[in-house]
Amino acid sequence: MTSGEEMAELMHLDSSSPFEIYHILNGLEKLPKTGIEVELFLPPGEGPFGCVVALHGSKGWADHHQDHIEGWLGSGLAVCKVNSFTSRNIDSTVDDQLSVTHAMMLVDAFRTRSVLAKDPRIGKVAIAGWSLGGTVALYSAWSPIIDILGTPFDAHVPFYPAAHIRPDIQNWSESPIFILHGDADDWTPLHLVETLMPQLPNAKLQVYTGAHHSFDSEKEFTLLPKAVRLRKRTARIDKNGYMSGKLFLGIRFPLNERWQRRWVIRILRNRGAHVEGNPDARADSLEKAKQFLIDTISD
Repeated sequence: MTSGEEMAELMHLDSSSPFEIYHILNGLEKLPKTGIEVELFLPPGEGPFGCVVALHGSKGWADHHQDHIEGWLGSGLAVCKVNSFTSRNIDSTVDDQLSVTHAMMLVDAFRTRSVLAKDPRIGKVAIAGWSLGGTVALYSAWSPIIDILGTPFDAHVPFYPAAHIRPDIQNWSESPIFILHGDADDWTPLHLVETLMPQLPNAKLQVYTGAHHSFDSEKEFTLLPKAVRLRKRTARIDKNGYMSGKLFLGIRFPLNERWQRRWVIRILRNRGAHVEGNPDARADSLEKAKQFLIDTISD
């Protein structure tokens, strides 16, 4: 139960389901509509409230996401949970990362943001997400995506995002970004974030020593044997939105369609990653993420 659950408002929005960022930048308007559900939770009071658009990870909503959300509501912020998976009848993408993608969730997030902008009870709007949702919270700050999808977010909080995309156009929103990551993460490795940081104009990185993926949870140390993990390879997006990755012997392979991604996952055999809660990192991240949001979007 979310505190203030009696004030939850279920909204039905029109989104779409582009497979990759390429499809956002090239012909999004041609894609069929996808109906999604979002849940708006308001704290007590009159508003307008700063609001956090929240996006789950590859396993859907989890208890530790809710712990953050409770803290945000308790500090006087509104929260809008985006149900990208259940709206598309998907439970998890851990084993494939193909059925619901970060591109689809990016459109969901911006569609949600555009509806909130018309609500007089809502003031500034931030975006936060975990893992897959963290990837969305990070790349929603990339200017070419904002130019297509709408208004920039006022702040970004990516928890352990996959930061493997390297755009040729290095233009980013000036809105503050606060990334929280563990240096023992073998699912979405920290070094991918560290090497992206020089591109980001207003970003801060909080690193937790010895912390694994999902460090803000209370999970036991667990191997997910089929999880599709990242290593050192990055994906390039050229000025036209065309995504490619370097395979062997310097050969570049396109990564814009589902069959291409499935083939690359099979070739690279990037399977198996760990999750584990870290009590110290959990406590610190609950407080620091909340304080960042209060500082950036609270009215």
